[in-house]
Amino acid sequence: MNLFEAKHPLNVKKSDLSGSMFSNVNFSGANIENVNFSGASFDDVNMSGWRVNDVNLSGLRVAKANLAGAAISASRMDGMTIDGMLVSELIDFWRAAHPAHTAQEV
Repeated sequence: MNLFEAKHPLNVKKSDLSGSMFSNVNFSGANIENVNFSGASFDDVNMSGWRVNDVNLSGLRVAKANLAGAAISASRMDGMTIDGMLVSELIDFWRAAHPAHTAQEV
């Protein structure tokens, strides 16, 4: 199916859209639930204001991203790195230097 310069909300359920290509598409306000994006690639994408909950981001690679204001909480971060440094070690280092702070404040 080809759509060009169309403006229609789509209600897609129990469908296989693997191999699809979306280019210059406005998904603002879209609700995406129980979707398999494994192996998907996002390039030059505005994800500002995104909320993700109960998602598997293992193996995620983020580069050249604007993470200003980003927040991660109540998440498994085993092996997660920032610029090659283990996040767990960075958090431990910070906590050692700031013993007055609790884990909830970090």
